[in-house]
Amino acid sequence: MKILRRKRPSREDSSALSDLAFLLIIYFIVIAGFNVNKGFLMSLPTKDSTRFVLRDELLRFELDASGTLVFRGAPTDFSLAEKEIQKGLDQHPNIAVVLTVDPEAPWQKVVSFVELAQRLQVDSFSFTPAKAAGSGL
Repeated sequence: MKILRRKRPSREDSSALSDLAFLLIIYFIVIAGFNVNKGFLMSLPTKDSTRFVLRDELLRFELDASGTLVFRGAPTDFSLAEKEIQKGLDQHPNIAVVLTVDPEAPWQKVVSFVELAQRLQVDSFSFTPAKAAGSGL
């Protein structure tokens, strides 16, 4: 009885695989061009730069643990904060906005405030965590 053996593919048939590899490389190069970064763009100061901010050019907001926005010691909402920031920008184009965030504050409120600052095109914006009571910070 004769055993049938399969034919091994010849080395000449590998051109289809190299064509496929070339097309995949082109595909990934094209796809890499569509990768868009949708983040909050901030221009960070260089290490050796110094910037002075006058008190008139500084707006301080606080976000407490319950998510309440506080401006000048009084609770406020985002629409009033937007008006205050816009008024400040009209008076002082180089205004700096500072948001002090309680560690227990809802993250969405922080993101909403950052988006508000971005929409109003605030050049100098920073947010810092509130010092916890008894932490010694």
